[in-house]
Amino acid sequence: MTLENDCLFCRIARGEIPATVVHKAGGVTAFRDIAPQAPTHILIIPDQHISGVATVGQDDESVVGRLLRVAGELARQEGIENSGYRLIINQGKDAGQSVPHIHVHLLGGRPLPLPLV
Repeated sequence: MTLENDCLFCRIARGEIPATVVHKAGGVTAFRDIAPQAPTHILIIPDQHISGVATVGQDDESVVGRLLRVAGELARQEGIENSGYRLIINQGKDAGQSVPHIHVHLLGGRPLPLPLV
């Protein structure tokens, strides 16, 4: 069995595992996080398996760009475009990436603590 067959997010994108999907188009799926860290917490993933930022190739650039465009669209739909929101992409275990499939966290709906910089 390949990694794509076992990947939690690939299975969600294929509809094999239930999720509260808020967007599905253009090779991108977005769904509500099951353990939200803010009133709005949506995960935005490419339908194709890309394990993380470290493995993004030139052929992946358009779908990775769509992740950010979809994040902006969802922020508008959620009513947090003007108040502000945070986009997070974790890479690797030490950064907190718990599923080895690139994903963007869209968080908002309340003031968020300052990030580590």
